[in-house]
This record gives sequence, structure tokens and C-alpha cells, in this order.
Amino acid sequence: MAPRRKCPVCGSKQWHKDSSSGLVACSEGHVIQNFRNESGETQDLGNYTMRKRVLKSGRKKGRMSRADPKLYHGERARFHYYQCLQLVLRKQIAALIALWDLPPEFVTVCRDIWALHLTLLPRPPPAEPYHHMREQKVNDSDAGDTKPSLDNPEESRSDDDGDDHQSSSSSSEEEDSELAELLRENSEFSSSDEEKEKDHASQKQGAQSSYRFVGTYDRPVNCIAVLVVACWTMRLPVMYKDFIDVIESYELPYLDFIRLLPSDMTCHLTKHAVRALSPHFPPSTLYIHRLASRLAKLMYANYGVFTPELNASPVLWRVVQQCLGSTPTLYRLAKRLGHILSLPLTLHHSLSPRLHRIAPGDPEIHLYDNVPPELALVATAIVVLKLVYGLDGKLRLPQDVEDPASALPDVHGYLSAFRRMGEADTRHNEKRFSSRVPISTGDMDLATTDEFLDFCERVLVKSQRGESDQQILDNYFPLSTENGGARLEVIAPHSIVEGLSATMINIGETNVLQPGESYTIYHSRDVLGNLPEEQALIITRSAKWVGVSDDYLCGVVERFERRLRRWYYKERRREKEEQESEGEGLFDGMED
Repeated sequence: MAPRRKCPVCGSKQWHKDSSSGLVACSEGHVIQNFRNESGETQDLGNYTMRKRVLKSGRKKGRMSRADPKLYHGERARFHYYQCLQLVLRKQIAALIALWDLPPEFVTVCRDIWALHLTLLPRPPPAEPYHHMREQKVNDSDAGDTKPSLDNPEESRSDDDGDDHQSSSSSSEEEDSELAELLRENSEFSSSDEEKEKDHASQKQGAQSSYRFVGTYDRPVNCIAVLVVACWTMRLPVMYKDFIDVIESYELPYLDFIRLLPSDMTCHLTKHAVRALSPHFPPSTLYIHRLASRLAKLMYANYGVFTPELNASPVLWRVVQQCLGSTPTLYRLAKRLGHILSLPLTLHHSLSPRLHRIAPGDPEIHLYDNVPPELALVATAIVVLKLVYGLDGKLRLPQDVEDPASALPDVHGYLSAFRRMGEADTRHNEKRFSSRVPISTGDMDLATTDEFLDFCERVLVKSQRGESDQQILDNYFPLSTENGGARLEVIAPHSIVEGLSATMINIGETNVLQPGESYTIYHSRDVLGNLPEEQALIITRSAKWVGVSDDYLCGVVERFERRLRRWYYKERRREKEEQESEGEGLFDGMED
């Protein structure tokens, strides 16, 4: 663009530019001095050129973060999460010691097993981080050390230089800084797409990691697994249902136990951590057993810590007495059958020294050897009941007084008493107030309503405030307590067989089957088939008592029955071979 000025010679304002030389001349041919337009880089620019430079500000603009500064994230959040779990475990240990009158050594055992559990996690918790404020101070001090060199780039320059020299140096350094700024802008513009992709990938990974904040082995149910292994270590005859019962009755802190944590700990938890620390349902029997058996197996494989076998005698008696409501004769028969079936009484089947290692395709594979031990004992006792009673609608009577079946109660009286025992459990069982059981207050009688109010009082008031009964009555129910109602007493399960007649002895009747004769094995995967009424009654209540489904218990019973069948034919072949060998020995001594 030609300059808008008069020619100093002729005063003309019309200018044109020579394309070859780049000179600007007026209409009369007078060339303007000190002006040239070139398409290239030059260092000495004329006075008639103007350049507008725009420098980007070093301040980065962005949205203000709305995150709560109190919430912990990353490894610090995981460490804080395990602090909460450890506090809950301490409360659970104290609750079990008070409930079951456990020795003080139980605390030490739980502490050691908890430490082993943390080291055996797929992703162990991080070490305790430094104080957050200390980290900030360290970062601020590092930033302060490098700040003077950026703000004062001329500090290292000698003060002996002249002013001109200083001005030229400052101008050159200013140009260098401007050039560096332009290069930085260019590099930022060229790599903007890559940074956006990286930011998107990091945000996606951070979101996924937040959803995967708690894994399977980081959940609160692992505290229950630690308690189970500790009880097994001390040879306590406990079952999984014992833990589930005290959890459902809110006697063991587990359900929504985040309300029991102090506020200075819960204020740092994110919504994912709060959700993980707020289980609304008790864990199942199979879930607890899977975690406890895994912990016992890894403890032995990595550290050589062996978990003892189950204290089976008291547990088997509880199965016979509380679940099946039978006599010591059933206890003795179930114990003998369990020895024949080679039931492993360890938390994990690989820890059993008597278990033979066999190929997976072998028909004698121990498919259900890693089931909960009480479930295996229940299935064994059910097999004994099928051997004695049949449970298929056909009567079976022993023909000899020495037959153990003659010491058991009559089948009709036993099944009737078994039904009454199930009805009594439904009426007098605190588990019916759990969240799994649908119940309406309109269907409750006065006694059940009183029990439900007592349950709510203990769970909602006592567990949070720790007040005594008299304080609760004075604060919330200021009524007279002179005419207090009497509480219902639960009848012991073993009383159902008292007064029942024993099984009769078959004398002279050939049409009546004997115990163990015409034994039927029902396939557990036959979805269209139906169990006989007597066997379905036993299976349904036993499965509910243990805490598994009816189909799962039928599968365990079927596996044990087929194993018993193989053992029976194997013993018959062995006896036959022994008889043949004895007969050959007799004929070898004879002479013609």
C-alpha cells in the first residue's frame, strides 16, 4: 500500500510502485526516498512500515473447580478407606467378644490375619502418605526457588557494562523472550489435538478408576472373612450362619455401619467410598466362604500359615439338633458316613492332607469338596435320613433290633414334628425383621408387634446413642412400666423328638422295604422333575437354615450319594476278591 503523503518535489499525491525494483514514485517520476517493499525477511525496516504484535498472556484461563476440597482422591483416598475398614473391624471384634464371650487373644489373632489379608490383596493399600499440608509446602518451596530466575533474567549480568550496552542487551533479550513466546504459542497450537486426546484419555481413565475404587477383595465383607479365619484358627465351632444372624439382628456392625464412623472420617469420603461402606444386605453363606477359603489358601501358600480344621463335633451336633431336630443316633451315623465320604474339614479343599489329587475328568472328582463345612455336614445327615427313612413315600422298617434305624423315631411322627419346628422358627425368629423378608405391620399380632418395636429400639436408638433402657423410656416413652408384658420364650429345637415312638421292627412282613433298600438318587439338574414331599420338606428347611438355595443343596446331596454308591461297589468288589483269594488258598492245600 502506497503512503498517503505529498511529493516533496512536485506536491503530487499520486504514487505508483515499480514491480521489478520495489521503488515508489509519484506521477512525475520522483522517487520517494527510504521506502522499499520487499517480500522477504529483512532486519532494517523503514520508518513507513508498521507492525502490530499480539502476545498471548501467560495466565491460563479455565473454569473454577467445584470439587469439595475436603474429599480425598487417589492413593490418599484408598488409604483413608482402609482406615475406615480397620475401625469397623475393631468394632466388630469388640462386638463378637461381648456376644460370644471370647478370650482377649482373639484381638491379637484378628490383627495378625488382617495384616496378612492386606499384604495378599491384588492391589495392596498404599503406605501412609505424608501430611497433605507438608506436601503443599514442599511444592511451594520448590516453585519459589525457581521463580527468581524467571522473573529476573538479568540478575547474572554484570553491572560494569555501559548504559548503551545495557539497553541493547535488554532489547535483544526482550526480542528473544518474544520469539520464545511466539514459538511456544506455535508449539501449543500444533500439539493441541494430541493434548486434547491425552486429556480425554486421562479423564476417562480417572472416571473408570473412580468406579473401580473398591474391588471384590476391598469390600467390607472381607472383614467378616477375617473374623471367620480367626475363629477357625482358635478352633471355635462357628458357622457362617452365626455371623449372618448377628449381622441381620444388628448385633454385629456391618449394615450401614458408616453411621457409626466419626464425622471427621466420613467428611473425607467420596460418594463411591460411602456407597462401598454402606452395605444394605448381609452377605450370603457362599460369598463369605469363597473369600474366607481364598484367604486361608493364600496364607498357607505365601507365608506357610496353616488354618486348622473345623471343630466338627460341636458343629455336627448343632446340625443334628437345630437343623434336623433328631437324636444322637443320627449324629453317630452321620459322623461315620462323613468318614466314608472323606469330607475335607478345612476352609479350602487344597489344605486337606487326606484329599487325593485326581484328574478333573475323573468321575471321583471332588466337585463339592469346597462347599461350606456345615453344608457338607447337613448333606451327609440328609443322606443318612434317606438311607433310614427313604423319604419317597415308601415305608422302611428294620428287621433287627441291633439295626441303628430302630433307635431313630418313627418316620411319620418325625416328619410331623419337623413341620412344627419350621413353623416355630417362622413365629419366633428375629430374622423375619430383616430387609430380605417382606412383612407388613398390619399382619402382625400384638406379640410380634412388641418384638418388632424392641428390635427397632435396639437398632435405631441404642446403636447410635448408646443409652440405657431406662434412659430411652424416660426420653422417648415416658409411660409407667409397672404392668410390663411377659416376653415369649423360644422352645428349644431338640424338644420336638421328645415323646416320639421309636421305629418299629418288621417281623414276618416281606413286602416292607428295609433301610437302605431301593435307594433313589435324584438328578439335581432335572428342572422338570419334582422331589417327593418328604424329601422336599427336609431339603427346603435345611437349605434355609444353612443359607443356600434348594438346588445347590440338592447338588451336594447328589454328589455325596454317587460317591457313596461308588464306595459301596468298590467294597463289594474288594470283599469278592478276598473271598476268591481265600478259596484259592484252600484248594491249593488239597491233594488228589
